[in-house]
Amino acid sequence: METPGVTRMPRRTLRDWLVDTLLFLFAAVLGIVTAAERLGMPDPVTPVLFGLDQLVGVLGCGALWLRRRWPVELALVLVVLSAFSELVGGATLVALFTVAVHRSVRTTMTIFGLSLLTALVFALVRQGPGETRETLFLLAAALQTAATGWGMLVHHRRRLLETLKETAVRAEAEAQQRVREAIAREIHDVLGHRLSLLSVHAGALEFNPDASPDDVSRAATVIRQSAHQALQDLREVIGVLRAPVEELSQASLDRIRELVAESRRAGMTVHLTMDLDGAAVPGRAGHTGYRIVQEGLTNARKHAPGAEVSVRVSGTPGEWLAIEVRNAVTEAASPGGTPGQGQGLAGLAERVQPVGGRLKYGPDGDDAWALSAWLPWPP
Repeated sequence: METPGVTRMPRRTLRDWLVDTLLFLFAAVLGIVTAAERLGMPDPVTPVLFGLDQLVGVLGCGALWLRRRWPVELALVLVVLSAFSELVGGATLVALFTVAVHRSVRTTMTIFGLSLLTALVFALVRQGPGETRETLFLLAAALQTAATGWGMLVHHRRRLLETLKETAVRAEAEAQQRVREAIAREIHDVLGHRLSLLSVHAGALEFNPDASPDDVSRAATVIRQSAHQALQDLREVIGVLRAPVEELSQASLDRIRELVAESRRAGMTVHLTMDLDGAAVPGRAGHTGYRIVQEGLTNARKHAPGAEVSVRVSGTPGEWLAIEVRNAVTEAASPGGTPGQGQGLAGLAERVQPVGGRLKYGPDGDDAWALSAWLPWPP
């Protein structure tokens, strides 16, 4: 049962146990070697002081098993003890390394500065035979600098790896979001166009109950064909859900004449002008241009039924591809209008902006409404 307000430390992994054991052995071996060297000196320190130094060294090495839970507190205690104890030096180096790995640079540098001060104190009070204060201080400072620098290197490497991982996760999420938005635009454009055709023909049957059997049959045929084509288009979009955004559809300017023909069969009067000098428009520009014309025809059919529509596509490779869909403004309302008004134009803006193009739409004087776009046309 967990105690409220107490944070449980995560269990050590096999790697953690291995690292902790190696660092403990490093501190212990360094203490043993230092003690052996001290005993080999001609005038060793007094037995009482040497025994106390050994006890502090053993306790310091044992305390290293707590370094993950209290790294700063342990480092402070060991650094202070290192001002008088020579054999706790190995444990102090491990504690400095631990703080540098797991704590901020500011905390690390504060404790490192304190360790330099205690190294100076040690050089003043524990100078042995044949040793100079300068040598003792420089040796201690070099070891402490190496331990702290190594720990900071590990710390920044881990931070870099975490940042790269977060960046990769964020980039993947953004890519998935772009795919979802692209799929939503495709479904809106495809089904919006087809459903508006269905709405026109169904509305004609509803408002013309005295239509001849031939007219009803023709309308029913168009409705069936449009519904079938809508399903085909939807299958095409669903079939490429895992494909890159650029592969979501094969629609291009070559199919604009099919769009115009469908609109004419729905009763619209559409004048098409294509001035491309026989040049083929490349994939993304052609696909975007196709969707612009499709959205323009769909909007004219929904919001200006019965109005004449002019579609003009022109351009030159290496310059711009210009597209304009213009229709007269009428007061009639489309029967059975489809929902989602305004979403198509917002989707067009999202299509045009990434390719470096421009989009303009709105009233154009003389009771006309125009949708215009300019797309870069690679040479």
